[in-house]
Amino acid sequence: MATDRSGAGDPVRTLELLWREPGQGAPSGRRGPRQGLTVDAVVDAAVALADEAASEGRSGLAALTMRALAQRLGVTPMTLYTYVPGKAELLDLMLDAAYLAMDRAAPDPEGSWRERVARVAGDNRALYLRHPWTAELSVTRPPLGPGVIGKYEYELAALEGIGLTDVEMDAALTHLLGFVHAQALAAADTAAHNARQSDQEWWELSAPLLERAMDPERYPLAGRVGGAVGGYSPETVWDFGLRCVLDGIARLLERADRA
Repeated sequence: MATDRSGAGDPVRTLELLWREPGQGAPSGRRGPRQGLTVDAVVDAAVALADEAASEGRSGLAALTMRALAQRLGVTPMTLYTYVPGKAELLDLMLDAAYLAMDRAAPDPEGSWRERVARVAGDNRALYLRHPWTAELSVTRPPLGPGVIGKYEYELAALEGIGLTDVEMDAALTHLLGFVHAQALAAADTAAHNARQSDQEWWELSAPLLERAMDPERYPLAGRVGGAVGGYSPETVWDFGLRCVLDGIARLLERADRA
């Protein structure tokens, strides 16, 4: 199965579109049949289409086709291609737009670095919840638009001046965002399953068989720990994982202080 990736389109054309003027229409004076259609309108409609599919438990990226987008905008697919070269470039524009619209609160000057970094994690978690399709998109080569660069600048500020080198700052941020991304994928998978069958329905069907199959002598740890957990808790997993990431950075800073 092919994976949708950022940076898969024409790099020159993509950069031109990423750094376009607000309200820019079709290039070279070309216009679609619907007056007022702009690149911004195309991107906004694409984001809305992907969001709607995700809210229904479907893959937002799979639902996003140039034909479906053209129908939403009331134009022909050929007209749509005068605004964006193709889906690859469109995905970069969508991702950058989502990043540009992220909440970026000014850091509290009285707050600790842990609070700042935790806020960065929370901001990214909120982004994935608002636009689940962003978690599906492989971002090995992120589009270098104003949204991506502004997001990177904001996130690095949470780590600035705490005692990390520039390389360590980038690595720490990458590690943090990797944790958030993994949690987002798990949440999206859970949402997709719940759209077909809720957790409660699944447990009601499975519990009788599991109770007979779970021999406490054969699975003593699984039975004890599973009983203590009492079901999957996303918030518990999130809080524990984020604390581990922050503690790891703190440990690195402690070693640097002793060196």
